[in-house]
Amino acid sequence: MFPTLDDFRIKASNFDLTKGSNVLRIICGAFMFPHVAGKFAVLSTLTLNAGTVGFFAKAGFTPAPFWVYLAAAAESLTGICLVLGLCTRYAALGAAAVLGIAVYALQVVKGFGWTWNTGGYEYPVFWAIVCIAVAVEEWKSVLAASKRPGTIVAKEPATSMAFKA
Repeated sequence: MFPTLDDFRIKASNFDLTKGSNVLRIICGAFMFPHVAGKFAVLSTLTLNAGTVGFFAKAGFTPAPFWVYLAAAAESLTGICLVLGLCTRYAALGAAAVLGIAVYALQVVKGFGWTWNTGGYEYPVFWAIVCIAVAVEEWKSVLAASKRPGTIVAKEPATSMAFKA
């Protein structure tokens, strides 16, 4: 299902904190922002952190500064969309992809290491799974809404009756 104009609307229902799915979605988005800030030595001038650039270079992302800026942009965009509830199903999958790439980079640079206190990838794996769960819940709600009476749904393409069950 493709994005609709409704996916780009900020709705009051996106901030109903009595719904656990909203709380989880907002937290998933909010947890992206410290990672954006950590990529910069001086956030106001967008001066990159030398350690972060070095990490990206060791992970094989060249030119490293480009990839750091791209990661920061992706984390910012997915974080903002998740917090505001915009294009949630796509933003959550995008955030999971960014976190998956972070796990890959950690594996390349440090090797296997699971626990957070050793710089392992337990943390990004956990948040990637949570983002996937947010995306699945959003897809379920969008699909359920498309099956409700009075909802406009695209018709099936015309096919031969021989192929219908």
